[in-house]
Amino acid sequence: MSRTTPKIRIFIADDHPIVRQGLRRIVEADAGMVISGEADGAATLLAGLETSATDLVLLDVSMPGGLFLDTLRELRTRHPTIRVLALSVHPEDEWAVRALRAGASGYLTKDHSPDQLLDAIRRVYRGGKYVSPTLAEHLATHLDVGGQRPAHELLSDREFEVMRRLGSGLTVSQIASELALSAKTVSTYRTRIFEKMAVTTNADLVRYAARYGLIA
Repeated sequence: MSRTTPKIRIFIADDHPIVRQGLRRIVEADAGMVISGEADGAATLLAGLETSATDLVLLDVSMPGGLFLDTLRELRTRHPTIRVLALSVHPEDEWAVRALRAGASGYLTKDHSPDQLLDAIRRVYRGGKYVSPTLAEHLATHLDVGGQRPAHELLSDREFEVMRRLGSGLTVSQIASELALSAKTVSTYRTRIFEKMAVTTNADLVRYAARYGLIA
């Protein structure tokens, strides 16, 4: 008697019901996959994984309830065997490299086809990494000693979060409230960001953010 190949158990984490429903339909249409659970925020995701046997999480980059990279690291710490495929509407330049460094096994923008999503899921489940050809070229450039990295890639993860919000036009006090930091701490990050990115005004930062698609 032949053994039945186990199905890939997938947990969907996205705050938009329509997106979750679309992802569920794509996954359930594949005979080799099954949905293990759904979440609309960081807290419900982490709680759900405690009781749902899961192989892979489809994790939305912009989901509320916690900073994406913090949520990703917490997930990987609590559940080191669960693989993560990050999904995003944001350009790869904004999040992909940071997501991979924080423990994601792949990064896929939401403008890809259902077939590409399923291919990414299978590859990540098998222990591989999934990146688009464009991102692969970007990563290869980083390995070139002579390759010049964009200024925003020199920022720490927290500086990056602050920079995106400054680039979106938020004030220091608004950012402090959103990130649960003091205004003084955000001001310190702002100073570091300006130095690392060689800009002198918020307007310069807004133009840079718009150029690279880094708007929060």
